Amino acid sequence: MTRTTRIFVFLLASFLIWVLIAPVLAERLIVEKPLEKADAILVLGGSATYKERPQKAVELYKSGIAPKIFLTDDGTRGSWNVKEQRNPKFVEMAQKRLTENGVPPENIEILEPEVSGTIDEAKILANKAREGNLKNVLIVTSAYHTRRALWTFEREFVKEKLTANFGILSPQTGIQTPLPQTWWLSPKGWQFVAGEYLKSFYYSVFY
Repeated sequence: MTRTTRIFVFLLASFLIWVLIAPVLAERLIVEKPLEKADAILVLGGSATYKERPQKAVELYKSGIAPKIFLTDDGTRGSWNVKEQRNPKFVEMAQKRLTENGVPPENIEILEPEVSGTIDEAKILANKAREGNLKNVLIVTSAYHTRRALWTFEREFVKEKLTANFGILSPQTGIQTPLPQTWWLSPKGWQFVAGEYLKSFYYSVFY
């Protein structure tokens, strides 16, 4: 066997192994924990997924799981809206999608202040829980964010000596997030999956 052939066989074998491992890496990030009833549905911020997360929240709200939907605001803005003559925030667009799909405006609340990450969202909800005595909260976020999000919220509430039962659900992959089988074929997939592993490591070390 020539050196070139050995290199080719090595590269082919590495590729086949990666094709088998990559979906497992993606699926490892996904957890589901449904709740039959909740005090509120919390939709986590995310400009790249501002369509799929509110849509999942609408589905859950209409099923009667919770009477209220909370949104977090990451402060990011979308493209120029000619009609409004401004760049609306993604949280405003998410709120609009909720109301357009039948959620009454009075049942939607944008939590303040603005957040810069999942830990901030957990801290804001902890403050809200103290004020409103929240005991059961169903979190809605994108699939690859679910494991870290659930870990962060549970950890923050323990740290703050608060008691709450968290559920977590996500929209199906393939809407605004890539499928587990093919995530590695797009830059967006590396952002969602590989990036999530980096964030998870960072959170485990510093939080």
